[in-house]
Amino acid sequence: MPEWLEVIWRTVFAVVVLFFLTKLLGKRQVSQLSFFEYITGITVGSIAAYVSLDTDKTWHLGIIALLVWISLSLGIEFLQMKSKKARDFIDFKSTVLIKDGKILEDNMKKERLTTDELLAELRKKDVFKVADVEFAIMETDGAINVLLTRENQPLTPKHLGVKVAPEQATQAVIMDGKIMDEPLDTLGLTRGWLQGKLEELNLTAENVFIGQVDSYGELTVDLYADSVTVPQPQEKPQLYALLKKCEADLELFSLSTNNEQAKKMYGQCSEQLQGLLKQLKPFVQN
Repeated sequence: MPEWLEVIWRTVFAVVVLFFLTKLLGKRQVSQLSFFEYITGITVGSIAAYVSLDTDKTWHLGIIALLVWISLSLGIEFLQMKSKKARDFIDFKSTVLIKDGKILEDNMKKERLTTDELLAELRKKDVFKVADVEFAIMETDGAINVLLTRENQPLTPKHLGVKVAPEQATQAVIMDGKIMDEPLDTLGLTRGWLQGKLEELNLTAENVFIGQVDSYGELTVDLYADSVTVPQPQEKPQLYALLKKCEADLELFSLSTNNEQAKKMYGQCSEQLQGLLKQLKPFVQN
């Protein structure tokens, strides 16, 4: 066999073997790598290159080395799942960098992290003032996670004691000019409904690069022709969708409370809002 053809064959073989071994290791190998996984990735890649290019008769030893490395990696991952001490020894421990708004200089030196690097990582988290940080920790993969002080945390409905109804995920119903039936089924919508929405915008599915429908049933589109301006959603459908969400929230409040008086009040308000929505629906469709 010609040497160039042998190199091609070995390269293809090494790629196939490496692909299946990587699948065996799982998704963590291609996401945030731990210290040992980083070493494994470099070594396995080097061995695969050896199998591809070394044309002597001992190339099969490279395959054996690959199998040994993968077996060791799987064994160590299994040990890490079973033992906290093994995890700490192999992947190191997480390190606290800021506590109660104060930087822990000794831990910074231990991780060989400069003040500029720490401030840059905080800015990536939209934090520009160290005093606003309750807790900052460097994880085993090198990422820095930040917890702001309570007064600096964003206000949420939970802080106000308000429960909100769950929202459906936005679905892509048109992609690359083609209508996607499965997302439409998930939303309980039909092709006829989608065609009607597109006709209102004087568009066809072929003109749309991507079209999405949110939890309120509002269609937004991005066209192939970037110079074309798509009409913005009208205020009436947006108001109708907002009222519909309020009705769903009231119904959720009714189901979640144990107070009979509050349950009755929420139920009555929900029924009244349902009646109002029925009266408004003909005006929204016009």
